[in-house]
Amino acid sequence: MNDMFKNVILWIVIAVVLMSVFNNFGSRGTPADSSLSYSQFIDNVKSGQVQEVIIDENVIKGKMQSGEKFKTYAPDDSHLIDDLLSNGVEIKAQPPEQPSMLMQIFISFGPILLLIAVWVFFMRQMQGGGGAGGRGAMGFGKSKAKMLEEDQIKVTFADVAGCDEAKSEVEEMVDFLRDPAKYQKLGGKVPRGALMVGPPGTGKTLLARAIAGEAKVPFFSISGSDFVEMFVGVGASRVRDMFEQAKKHAPCIIFIDEIDAVGRHRGSGMGGGNDEREQTLNQLLVEMDGFEGNEGIIVVAATNRADVLDNALLRPGRFDRQVNVDLPDIKGREQILNVHMKKVPAAEDVKIKYIAQGTPGFSGADLANLINEAALFAARLNKRTVNMSDLEKAKDKLIMGAERHSMVMNPAEKEMTAYHESGHAIVGKLVPDHDPVYKVSIMPRGRALGVTMFLPENDQYSASKQKLDSMISSLYGGRLAEEIIYGWEKVSTGASNDIERATELSRNMITKWGLSKTLGPMTYSQEDGDPFMGRSTKGGSISAQTAIKVDEEIKMVVDANYQRAKQILKENVDILHAMSAALMKYETIDKYQIEDLMARKPVREPQGWNDTPPKPPSDGVASEDSKVTSIKKQPSTPIGDNAKQH
Repeated sequence: MNDMFKNVILWIVIAVVLMSVFNNFGSRGTPADSSLSYSQFIDNVKSGQVQEVIIDENVIKGKMQSGEKFKTYAPDDSHLIDDLLSNGVEIKAQPPEQPSMLMQIFISFGPILLLIAVWVFFMRQMQGGGGAGGRGAMGFGKSKAKMLEEDQIKVTFADVAGCDEAKSEVEEMVDFLRDPAKYQKLGGKVPRGALMVGPPGTGKTLLARAIAGEAKVPFFSISGSDFVEMFVGVGASRVRDMFEQAKKHAPCIIFIDEIDAVGRHRGSGMGGGNDEREQTLNQLLVEMDGFEGNEGIIVVAATNRADVLDNALLRPGRFDRQVNVDLPDIKGREQILNVHMKKVPAAEDVKIKYIAQGTPGFSGADLANLINEAALFAARLNKRTVNMSDLEKAKDKLIMGAERHSMVMNPAEKEMTAYHESGHAIVGKLVPDHDPVYKVSIMPRGRALGVTMFLPENDQYSASKQKLDSMISSLYGGRLAEEIIYGWEKVSTGASNDIERATELSRNMITKWGLSKTLGPMTYSQEDGDPFMGRSTKGGSISAQTAIKVDEEIKMVVDANYQRAKQILKENVDILHAMSAALMKYETIDKYQIEDLMARKPVREPQGWNDTPPKPPSDGVASEDSKVTSIKKQPSTPIGDNAKQH
């Protein structure tokens, strides 16, 4: 509202200046039409009918002998005065009208004032307006932090789910902000700062807002990128201004999101560091733990790249405490889903526990998106409630991609895709220690022509060599199914992504995870290599002989799992034909239909959640999903994507 008022005043001033200038130059324009022509006026003068005239520059006003008034326009006539005097007409002269002092100022300085006003206006627009904090044309060094008063923050710990350990770590800060004397009388000091570390979407910002909401204190929010400008020294000035504002509202919380934008290691990068960013970081370090104490100010920051932060920023006295906000486990996902389901009218058949089991690797933001997508599915069908089928469709869309109903495959290509996906499913079902098959589909989704989806029964954060070998075998199942059914010459390019992921898994087994008896438990990875030398700088260079051995070991792993998958499919070629036929009929089959096929039984009809609910999930050990087996991460994402573009 304040910005709008200032802009209105500015435009009014510009309009007044323009009107004054135009009126001044337009005041000498053509007057209204004369009521008497000049020739007639001269005839009247010579005939003695004119009594008096008033001359105002080129306008002549006068009165006839009869008392009638007239007005005419006089051209440049040098004999006019002589004619008037010779005919006894009384002549009066009107002095020229002088403009007022204010008008003279406007006329003299109007153009200059107009240029200054326009320049100020555009500078304010470039700097983001003249809002709170004085961020106008002359406010480069003012903080861009947005302050929320305690009564504006409605978020509490009840709105944060799935990160109980993180909440317990920050409860002490809330207690201090509520009652600082409780700690100060015993000589205790609350941590000056807390750094929240975790993957994107896990609720770091929400948790920071909940701290302020629980403590009922002001909350300053700013992004790390808001400190950095093209002008050197602006970022440091903004840091000073932000802490000055915070001191006036202490006790309070300063929340810096994505602090890695300004807190990276100093002196890093090509040719040294960035002067502006490093000066900003230096000022932040001084403000957090300098000679002048900042009592009552707690700095909370969030990042998903804690490894790139400067060591001085992480030492005690600054960010004393690191709070890990990890991906939620099965219980955490259930809590998060319950929080978001409160805003959605749910049907009686909704079982949140089943959805939590089927979404390993989902963050809080992913789960919120899942509920929103389910609500959109229900709204499209004009439903009054969201049921389990809507949630299942939303989950499938997020995991496997949106269905492409407009894409029509010819029967031959569709059949090849069915065999391809059946090969993945059969091998994944028969190799040991593999995640169960969740769903197989030949409905095009995203960039894929078909999808085979595996879901773990419990959360996992490690994978055995046997499991990794089984994953490689199942990845080659699609290509091998094409080769067995159609022959070597008919194998398509649809397995390119499968081959890439299988090769990457094999390489990681040998070079990162030490799963080679020949090479032993050593790291041979070159991902931290010198960008100019092309070799590892952390673990030393790799000789040509070692590189050859690494390639040989990778090929041995690939060949062994390739041959195992080939043998499995040859022994179960009847199941391969039956599953392909079922996919051609239904396009998508679930785990219950797959169980019928693997048992060589007739395939049951697709059943919904209301007919046959699945078995309850196992309440096993709940822990963080492995980066290796996570559904949302690699390489346990849907396999067999048989993409055309590859």
